[in-house]
Amino acid sequence: MTTQMMVRMDPELKAKVMSIAKTEGKSVSEVVRELLSDYVRDRDIGAYVDHLWGRIGGKLRARGVGPKEIQRAIKETRAGK
Repeated sequence: MTTQMMVRMDPELKAKVMSIAKTEGKSVSEVVRELLSDYVRDRDIGAYVDHLWGRIGGKLRARGVGPKEIQRAIKETRAGK
């Protein structure tokens, strides 16, 4: 389910947004949804960390590094080795 949001902006900005959206073959609502999604994605630290861990995990798996090796490395690091 979707919901509506009212946004106030000056008429000049509205006209520019409408013109650009039309040029791109999009509705103003589509443009605003894209912008808000990008805004939240760029500032959502939890999603960023999850994405980062996913990338790191993929690289580790590709190198054959598993949970046992990670636990050993943590223990060695904590022991000062």
